[in-house]
Amino acid sequence: MNVSLIPYIILILMGAAWGLSIPLTKITVSIGYGQFGLIFWQFVIAVIVLGFVLIVRRKRPLFERKTIFLFTVLALLGTIFPNSASYVATYYLPASFIAILIATVPMFSFPIAMLIGLEKKDFRRISGLFIGLIGVVILTGPEASFPDRHLLIFIPLALLAPFFYAIEGNYVDKYGTAGQDPMQTFTGASILGTVLILPVTISTGQWIDPFQPWPIENYTHVASSCCHAFAYCAYVWLVSRAGAVFTAQVAYFVTAWGVAWSILILGEETSRYLWLSVAFMFFGMFLVLPKNNRVKTKSNVRVH
Repeated sequence: MNVSLIPYIILILMGAAWGLSIPLTKITVSIGYGQFGLIFWQFVIAVIVLGFVLIVRRKRPLFERKTIFLFTVLALLGTIFPNSASYVATYYLPASFIAILIATVPMFSFPIAMLIGLEKKDFRRISGLFIGLIGVVILTGPEASFPDRHLLIFIPLALLAPFFYAIEGNYVDKYGTAGQDPMQTFTGASILGTVLILPVTISTGQWIDPFQPWPIENYTHVASSCCHAFAYCAYVWLVSRAGAVFTAQVAYFVTAWGVAWSILILGEETSRYLWLSVAFMFFGMFLVLPKNNRVKTKSNVRVH
């Protein structure tokens, strides 16, 4: 296979996995589980699944001063902070809306990249930020098939997840993964994340007992956690090779797959305003992303 095509294939697969996790999460949170309990078990599932793979590969995450700091940052920015917000928002908002709002990742990523010196100012890309914002405004319009206008207050909460993902992507782009491969990185972050979130889960009374009879919501959470683990490892791998802004293109595919999965699995209704919002989001992303993606200069990278 042409190595230069691999990053684009990874983008599509990441989008399909993360997109599928959106309606699965909608099903999971419908039972009323607290966000911290869900995050705890998401970490545990990731440790079990990826830990097994690492054992087969005879590898393990290295816990040193610099890697512990890395794992902690990624656990907070990649899972704890964004999922604390998105689990609550997903309970109230349609899954298709959550999928569309994920498209703001590159719109957050670009200005952050400018602030830390990874990208230069570009009028075309700045205009893309405003066009993407129009897409968000359209999504909140009176004809956008919104179930309850009072729930609009949860849209800013849903936007916190792509904001933290953008920070995380730029952090990995700027500082790397301390010599850890993506699977080591995510497993280490999941172990640290489990330690961080456990006391919060218990103190808030959000513990989920795995030994009670399992409703369907438990199975959907396991499935969405596995999707997240795969997509996150792929995300870290791609950021380290193609850069945060290129990798942020995954938002296209998360949105497209997320809306499609939500219609297929949940039977959610859509409107022309929702699709108009998608069009503005996609056009905004097209302008925000650079013309010459960094992946083209790294096509000779050996894929592990």
